[in-house]
Amino acid sequence: MRRIFWAALAIFAVGLYAAQSLADDGALAAIKKDGVLKIGTTGDYKPFSYKGPDGELVGADIAMTRDLAAELGVKPEFVMTSWKTMLEDFKAGKFDMVAGGITVNPARAEVGDFSVPNVSDGKRPIARCEDAQKFSTIEAINQPSVRVIVNPGGTNDKFAHEKLEKSTIEVFPDNKTIFDQIAANKADVMVTDGVEADLQSKLHAGVLCPVAVKEPFTHFENAYLLRKDTAFKQAVDAFMTKELSNGDWKAKLDASMK
Repeated sequence: MRRIFWAALAIFAVGLYAAQSLADDGALAAIKKDGVLKIGTTGDYKPFSYKGPDGELVGADIAMTRDLAAELGVKPEFVMTSWKTMLEDFKAGKFDMVAGGITVNPARAEVGDFSVPNVSDGKRPIARCEDAQKFSTIEAINQPSVRVIVNPGGTNDKFAHEKLEKSTIEVFPDNKTIFDQIAANKADVMVTDGVEADLQSKLHAGVLCPVAVKEPFTHFENAYLLRKDTAFKQAVDAFMTKELSNGDWKAKLDASMK
């Protein structure tokens, strides 16, 4: 019996050591060891992540992740990606997290952890102001005569091809100038995140308007996609909870909406 007891204790000790080793070698430990937090972002999505003409990244999530890096005692390093390649880049280990209006969905949750959300939103249309009342339902948009424009690879693309398959869909590669296509009458409507529809209507005042809908076409939350590691998620969640509760996140978002 003693032999069985000591053998079981030895196995337990080895397992405990292995678990501790895994924790020590996890994402957060590696980030702190390297002194760098690598953040993947597209740089084309106001108000969350946007690269201006001077090449500087700005936006609410850029400001947040800079502060997150400071909280962790490391330097932020932004790694550019695209909506189309983001998930593969993440799986390839090119960055530790992804930020910039990232919608929580099952495909992304399979390969990483999501932080607590910082945005609750839904898909809504944006169109030229004189045509806005035409597109208040999915059925009205989902017609062969309606030119729907989307950016490739993201949730807008997925929504259009699943829900607006009868419309004429154009996949436009530049998310920074995609709304100019609607303004120039080269497309009729885009169904995108509500916060983006509201912001772009301000940036194209009198030309583009958010379509008044009974309710958003979808509901979703935005969060940060993280390398799987309990310690990393706990650290990010603690930071996010603090920023949400003290109003700092709202201040960053409001500043980026101007």
